[in-house]
Order: sequence, then structure tokens, then C-alpha cells
Amino acid sequence: MSDSETIRAVLREHIHDASSQWNLGTFGAIAEFMRDPGEEVVIVDKPSRLSATTARGGIGFDNLDGAPLFASESAVGASWSPRVSLCLLEDACAMNRRTVLTELGPDAQALRTEDANAILFDMGLGTLQTDICIRTGDPELIALLRAQAGRSLFEPGNPAMPAIVAAGPHRVFLARIGRCEVYQPIPPAGGKSPEGPHTHVLPQLLRSGRTHAATEPVPEGYVPCAHLVPAHPVRDAMGHPRPFDAAAHQGFESLIARFADPAIAAVKQALREAVDKGVSPEAFAVPGTKFERHALRVALRQLAAVAPDTAGLADWLAWHEARERGGETEADPYAH
Repeated sequence: MSDSETIRAVLREHIHDASSQWNLGTFGAIAEFMRDPGEEVVIVDKPSRLSATTARGGIGFDNLDGAPLFASESAVGASWSPRVSLCLLEDACAMNRRTVLTELGPDAQALRTEDANAILFDMGLGTLQTDICIRTGDPELIALLRAQAGRSLFEPGNPAMPAIVAAGPHRVFLARIGRCEVYQPIPPAGGKSPEGPHTHVLPQLLRSGRTHAATEPVPEGYVPCAHLVPAHPVRDAMGHPRPFDAAAHQGFESLIARFADPAIAAVKQALREAVDKGVSPEAFAVPGTKFERHALRVALRQLAAVAPDTAGLADWLAWHEARERGGETEADPYAH
């Protein structure tokens, strides 16, 4: 756990790092922000707001009191997925949970001043920690949305959702700690999301009522509202393999040491020591919790990236791959 100044210092470091990515939302509906190296960006660093904005989108944080950081990793395929969640207590994280299309008025808190007069509409998806909104200055779209206010977007015959997809207004995801804005077009049904900032809204996942993926450990009573996804040591921003980046690896290891469940860090250290001592994989006690088993698999993948020629490592990898084929892995929606 950490105080707001510690949190702000970590976020500030990564706001300035073009290789860091961000998402804000809930299980089944997230807005993602990332930027290219050299892409023009406006960074605001004030007590009232810490943000980064490009022509394609932006991420911004406001009040970080009571929002601890929690670092974790999940084994995904032959790789792993790191993230740092910004959490709030369940009662503190709750947003408005509107279930019908609702006009909110001009977006005075917009990340860019030129968007402050555009009209914000809550889409009425009813999620706990996020108000999922669209924002537009288009008079025709505003008139149509006002005519459909008070109805569910999923009500049969409601023209609002097709109009939103066709017009591609800004998507604005709001949480108690800040917001993420996406300015790029909405892809058509079955289309591919654009590179860079984009959103995913998946009704079938929203219906689960989950607040986060089952692969993500968070402290009891807390809900993740946003995530920092630092540079991956063996994957680029698009998820493609790249040469091992030792600095990126050490950077996240330091976050694990500071902000992860101590039991997770202990499993990783115990695994490394066991491999170094030549212990056979069969003799190593398999951790008792799902998250600790993920940590063990992550540690093996990382050891293979850091020191692939380590004696006995191939046997460890083969033994645990056989266990994984038994069905203990899950997909991670936040994976690189």
C-alpha cells in the first residue's frame, strides 16, 4: 500500500514514458491509452491533475487519496502480462451506475480545453467503478441522443447505438481517480480497433458483473479502477516479440518488490533459488493459491528470458508446461 504522493511519483514517471500504456474501466469495458515514441503529447503536472494527451486520446488522474497501487503479473501463453492497478475500496469506487442513456451536460473536466463545451452522455451501462460515456459537439447527434435519453441503449429499436457507432464521438471513461478519453473512430461491428488509444465494450462480459479479470489479484475489499501497463521486456507495444529488455524487466521487478503481495514476490524468489540449487521441479512444493501458481509460472518464463541457458531450466519448463496443459491457465484481457 502507498500514500498519494508515492502513487503520484510512480504515475508521473510513467506518464512521461512513451512506452507505458494505460487503461481505465471495468471487466468488459475498458478505454486504453498509449502513444508512439516521438508522438506529440501535452503533459499536465499539477496538484489537481496529472495527465498526458495526444491527438488520439488521453489519460488523466485527479484525486489519488485512498487509491493504493498493487502490482501483479499473470502467465499468458508462453509469456506473461504485467500490470499495476490503481484500486479503491468498493464503497469509495462506486460511480453513478446509471442504466439508461443520460445527458450530463458540457464536459467541464475534459482533458483538453477545446472539448469542455462538448456534451457528455452517460451510456447507461451500469458498471460499478466506471461511468462509460460519449462526448460530442455534433448538433445532429446531440439531438438524436436527447430524444432517446431515458432509454436503454440495448432496447429493441433504439437508434442511439447505431448512431453512436456511425458518428464515432469521443469515448470518455470516468472513475473516482480520473478519466481516459479516446478520440479515434469506433470500428464497425467485426472491425479491428485502430492502433493507439481505443475502447472495448463487450456486453457478454459486462453481464458477468465482475469488476476485474479472475487472473488479477487485488487486496480484499478493493476494486481496480485503472491500470498502468509498463513496457514489457520481451513484447513490443503491439504484443510482438522483441529482444529482451533488461531495464524494462528490472523496472517492473522493482514495482513488484514495492507494491505486490509479499507472498507473490516470495514465490518468485523461492523458485529462482530452487533452480539455482539444482532442485528438481517435482521436489518443489507447488504453491497453494491460484495467484501464487501464476507467480511461479511467470518466474519461470522470466528466467527463460533472462538466462535461457540456466542448468536444469528446460526440465522445469517442461514439467510445468505439462501441468498447465491440465487446464490451470486463463486468458488475460489486459495482456500485451
